[in-house]
Amino acid sequence: MTRFLFVLLLWPLAGATSHVSCDDKIFETINFTVCTVANPAKIDLHLRDDTEVIGSFRRLEALYGPQAFATNAGMYHPDRSPVGHYISEGREERRGITSAGPGNFGMLPNGIFCVTNITAKVLETKAYVRDTPDCRIATQSGPLLVQKGKLHPRFIPGSTALNIRNGVGVTESGTVVFAISNDVVNFDTFARFFRDALAAPNALYLDGRISRFHAPSLGRSDVGLPMGPILSVRP
Repeated sequence: MTRFLFVLLLWPLAGATSHVSCDDKIFETINFTVCTVANPAKIDLHLRDDTEVIGSFRRLEALYGPQAFATNAGMYHPDRSPVGHYISEGREERRGITSAGPGNFGMLPNGIFCVTNITAKVLETKAYVRDTPDCRIATQSGPLLVQKGKLHPRFIPGSTALNIRNGVGVTESGTVVFAISNDVVNFDTFARFFRDALAAPNALYLDGRISRFHAPSLGRSDVGLPMGPILSVRP
């Protein structure tokens, strides 16, 4: 398996936050980093300040102070605006896209990660649009990795379409699990990791080779090209 080498910008090591726990896990010889969030109310979604797109973990912390965790959120256009549904601080910027389209985002079913004032959910987009949950934050991406315990129907076991990937899932108890592969991985294996290793019956793919994690408790803060939307967890 080809190993992907992250370029890291190290923050000072921070103690584990009570509602965020990060560690590395091996699943079928592939290495993943997982950050578990026990309190979804601490999760925020960011895109820009008053003048420009935030774009990096360093600038996020300069604006909002140290974060217990952060990662790239849903997919974005070249100007770094969100491709699909986007709600931050209760304000909707983009409506959900329910039609099929090109690329991973348009591989239906896709989904929306929604956080209310007390809970978090990964929902299929058409069901989300139909039921209109009261989300404090929401970000759309695709494809859905796992939906009610079933893998996306277009995933192929043993596929050679390999990439670094990150995603988010929610367990039956409502715990949020973020994961990134530190080795290249196909969709089928990534989805089974969420379902079988992380016990998340619903999980959403966030993105591929641009994927990055900010996990100060591990001394990790990935750098790269400017990002679009960013999910973060307050200490």
